[in-house]
Amino acid sequence: MVEEESVRVVRCGGSELNFRRAVFSADSKYIFCVSGDFVKVHSTATEECVHILQGHRNLVTGIQLNPNNHLQLYSCSFDGTVKLWDYVDGILIKTFVVGLKLHALFTLPSAEDSVFVIINKEKPDVFQLVSVKLPKSSSQEIEAKELSFVLDYINQSPKCIAFGNEGEYVAAVRDFYLSVYFFKKKTTSRFTLSSSRNKKHAKNNFTCVACHPKEDCIATGHKDGKIRLWRNFDDDKKYTYTCLHWHHDMVMDLAFSVTEIIVIHRNLEASAVIQGLVKDSNIFTGLMVDPRTKALVLNGKPGHLQFYSLQHDKQLYNLDIIQQEYINDYGLIQIELTKAAFGCYGNWLATVEQRQEKETELELQMKLWMYNKKTQGFVLNTKVNMPHEDHITALCFCNAEKFENPTLVTSSKDGHFKVWILTDDSDIYKKAVGWTCDFVGSYHKYQATNCCFSEDGSLLAVSFEEIVTIWDSETWELKCTFCQRAGKIRHLCFGRLTCSKYLLGATENGILCCWNLLSCALEWSAKLNVRVMEPDPNSENIAAISRSSVGSDLFVFKPSEPRPLYIQKNISREEVQWGVFVPRDVPESFTSEAYQWLNRSQFYFLTKSQSLLTFSTKSPEEKLTPTSKQLLAEESLPTTPFYFILGKHREQQDEKINEAFESELVQLPLTENIPAISELLHTPAHVLPSASFLCSKFVSSLLLSKETKSGEEIPEDVDMEEGKESDDSDEENDFTEKIQDTNNTDLGEDLLHQLSKSEEKELRKFRKVDYSWITVL
Repeated sequence: MVEEESVRVVRCGGSELNFRRAVFSADSKYIFCVSGDFVKVHSTATEECVHILQGHRNLVTGIQLNPNNHLQLYSCSFDGTVKLWDYVDGILIKTFVVGLKLHALFTLPSAEDSVFVIINKEKPDVFQLVSVKLPKSSSQEIEAKELSFVLDYINQSPKCIAFGNEGEYVAAVRDFYLSVYFFKKKTTSRFTLSSSRNKKHAKNNFTCVACHPKEDCIATGHKDGKIRLWRNFDDDKKYTYTCLHWHHDMVMDLAFSVTEIIVIHRNLEASAVIQGLVKDSNIFTGLMVDPRTKALVLNGKPGHLQFYSLQHDKQLYNLDIIQQEYINDYGLIQIELTKAAFGCYGNWLATVEQRQEKETELELQMKLWMYNKKTQGFVLNTKVNMPHEDHITALCFCNAEKFENPTLVTSSKDGHFKVWILTDDSDIYKKAVGWTCDFVGSYHKYQATNCCFSEDGSLLAVSFEEIVTIWDSETWELKCTFCQRAGKIRHLCFGRLTCSKYLLGATENGILCCWNLLSCALEWSAKLNVRVMEPDPNSENIAAISRSSVGSDLFVFKPSEPRPLYIQKNISREEVQWGVFVPRDVPESFTSEAYQWLNRSQFYFLTKSQSLLTFSTKSPEEKLTPTSKQLLAEESLPTTPFYFILGKHREQQDEKINEAFESELVQLPLTENIPAISELLHTPAHVLPSASFLCSKFVSSLLLSKETKSGEEIPEDVDMEEGKESDDSDEENDFTEKIQDTNNTDLGEDLLHQLSKSEEKELRKFRKVDYSWITVL
């Protein structure tokens, strides 16, 4: 049972992993990425997220390894704090309260008790680089108010700050200026490039900087794509720079390579890609759920659909829809992926792409993709050029089980909706299965704006501006119309399960209408400016998100009654653009009527800034899978015989044993259920008790507990011969247990034959006979 107070809105994706430079651990086993308010720890070998470091209350703006302890990580945030983490165990060690908005973080081995941060004190666009003294204290939260000024008038981006020659100087760039501060001399040198607007110096602006780790050399990137290498910059008059021109656009980042031995794959391929939710310029397709993988599907990189794992917060793969090379040129009219829909339990995918340079020059194409079980992906089946004469406003599949032939409906601004069916024109020469148009409908030349099927597939609802039309899906006859004159229909959906007799529509004028399909009359209406309306596929509930002056509000209701089941104001300060219900693999157990709508499905919504939010009872760290949590401990184990023993215990069974005789089998205990091993592997080394204390507890935990199933117990006063034989080895006991297990399996529900003492002696004698000669036959 889950407490009501624990339900809250949490961020579950959409944060940029490349907002700041990623940081590798000293042994290169882990990579750290900022992600919104969190810091994610990924394994470089498996790309799994093994820890989520949470504790900041605002955007994380910088991460750096502790130069004096490579098992610790510093982070800074807009919340004005610097936090020190033990990333191996995911534990927050200390919090240093600076009290100012921190924009970037830097560390130096020479500055043991200090870190460098970028702050802005007075004007919004004036930033400073300062050194923060980190006081030593046993408290977990400490005030760090001692700041030392280093550089002024700098850029807030960490790419515009660099430390060089083992921390002897720091370089900063902004606009047309390069500033270098020398720590020993405590002097600053400034260099300026021409800012004239002639063609030669039009784009001299500095964009990034990098310093050589062991030499006096500074590299700067510029807006015109040039790279300048600066030397002798300790003298304002004798400085020199070399100009290199390699890029056609501005330089985004620079880094010096370190002289070292690098081991790469012989095929020169990337071993892993750590990627979260990709932000596109516009999300036209909305949020969809792949019925097969339960992945969230939406616009990804240009011309692609991205399949995003909600459980692991990572991208599964991209599906190239447009299948054309993308040209990154500002002002060029690109082909855009505007619509997509899954049908027939994930067997079919329909997509729409368009390109329009002028109002009268519309290029429109619809593609239908079939899922291939062999390749485990979608293969293009049918391509339809200009399926409509104007923009397609909606498309939907009929997913009712009684319909054997797949059916797709598209609606368009050209005033028509079209019904597409799958036809089989195969013959002895070739297999030809494709989609063709079966019916075209319209209503008084109004624009068709929305379409959807009822749950059983018997009815099709199509909205034509302010009018909703109901069609019979077998004969495609118009059954009835609804018209409230409350504005153009923005959203349209049928009720489900016990509420399947209702149809809901939300208008642009802020009216939510519910019609009864049996009486063909308006059941109720409410004044609500609905921006998102999504039905739950596993219940009668419908979620509606409205826009108010202070943010976005959520209303959950059933169509059978206008009284909402759940209301939460201001779920987001910005506008919510899309939402979707995702069925749960394991249902929740909310007992309160207000939260029961979360039991079977989880509701996700996407904001205007493309932050993915949801209602949850778990923190991001708790969402990690058990296998991900074990990676840190497993990868730290040496490849010794003890390691292979643990690995053997961790192997999971492929099939579950029948419950009827599961209790009769002797099974080896799993290591994750043994407290001794869990304590040994998952407790920080500095707080573990001595090895002598753990040894006896660990060995005892590996011993198997034997439960005697027979009614008789072997008496203690047995003869000497039997006593000697019973003490020979534990293998004999195991052998007797295996014989009993085999008998249980063979006999099923029959009664087991109880062996006498003499029979047990005979069995032990056979056990001692050497049968190794059989192996040479």
